Amino acid sequence: MDREVLVAGVGMIPFAKPGSSAPYDQMGSEAICLALADAGIGYDRIEQAYVGYVFGASCAGQRTVYRAGMTGIPIVNVNNNCSTGSTALFLARQAVESGAVECALAVGFEEMEPGALPSMFSNRVSPFADFDRECDALVDVDLPLALRYFGGAGKAHMERYGTTLEDFAKVRAKASRHAACNPLSVFRNVMTVEEVLDAPVIWPGVMTKPMACPPTCGAAATLLVSRDFAQRNGLVPGVRIAAQTMSTDRPVTLEAHDMIELVGKDMAKRASREAYESAGVGPEDFRVVELHDCFAHNEVITYENLDLCPEGGASQFIADGDNTYGGRVVTNPSGGLLSKGHPLGATGLAQCHELTHQLRGTAGPRQVENVRHALQHNLGLGGACVVTIYERT
Repeated sequence: MDREVLVAGVGMIPFAKPGSSAPYDQMGSEAICLALADAGIGYDRIEQAYVGYVFGASCAGQRTVYRAGMTGIPIVNVNNNCSTGSTALFLARQAVESGAVECALAVGFEEMEPGALPSMFSNRVSPFADFDRECDALVDVDLPLALRYFGGAGKAHMERYGTTLEDFAKVRAKASRHAACNPLSVFRNVMTVEEVLDAPVIWPGVMTKPMACPPTCGAAATLLVSRDFAQRNGLVPGVRIAAQTMSTDRPVTLEAHDMIELVGKDMAKRASREAYESAGVGPEDFRVVELHDCFAHNEVITYENLDLCPEGGASQFIADGDNTYGGRVVTNPSGGLLSKGHPLGATGLAQCHELTHQLRGTAGPRQVENVRHALQHNLGLGGACVVTIYERT
């Protein structure tokens, strides 16, 4: 599996609040058509499609893709929680890299409802049962699942390293400034640190409402091709996948009795370090990163998990402005999940969309200077973590 995989086209529709979007199949097919137009090829060139979504019936992928074309190709429906979109990308990349196909589509969408994420099946054991028991033992607060997990991890970071609520507020305010330059973001209003701190409290001393990402509707798509395919068809994609890794949980996730481990520390560290080694780069080589900021707390923790700063060094990293323009590495120039939005199945592919434009130099007012490599981190509890390294060709 050593064939070069190029990002030939990306497409993304504007993200929207629940109730304000088109139906899932319309959103997804529109993203596919945008990616095809970006690549400059027709739907008939696609040999396989991988379709990611979390809240939807079986074969919703077929309904979505059929709106763009019906050529009898294999269509695989993918669900890996919040890392669903990047998992679809992972499978498409494997298909091209292995030589099974020369052109593969990854598309993700989500048509969500307001409020906390629901439990879909009450008549069977939850996939989170073991995680929930551990979370209950470590966190004594009555909040929805995701808030307990990531708020609990943020609280553990505060107690261990002296991280403050203001640190999380600075991350959230930074996300809003970045999103203001992204017409595809669901929230484009700029918030100050003070406004984030003064917002309604979810968890006293730990979290205010803007520090949690909103339920969002949207779709994004990516077309991957081999270099031979690109050359034969006169394509000049300009971006390749230099490395990509996926990790799942090991016993340490539950046995460490630590909230930071419970929300994916080991997965992120292993996936990122394997990707760095495979691509022959290190964290110091990145000027831009799209990482999984489902909560401001997870962005802070992920700085350390990706080795962008030392463990316990996130507060200083934030204070020095090394996470934004003018600093060392611009994190989530798109606005991230906090401001761009988080339609679960689309998130990983929206990250790909942003980083592809950053590497092409076509990100407009969000453009980061001197981008040669770009790093993507997408996390799903339960669990899966996908880390992708892109390179300008």
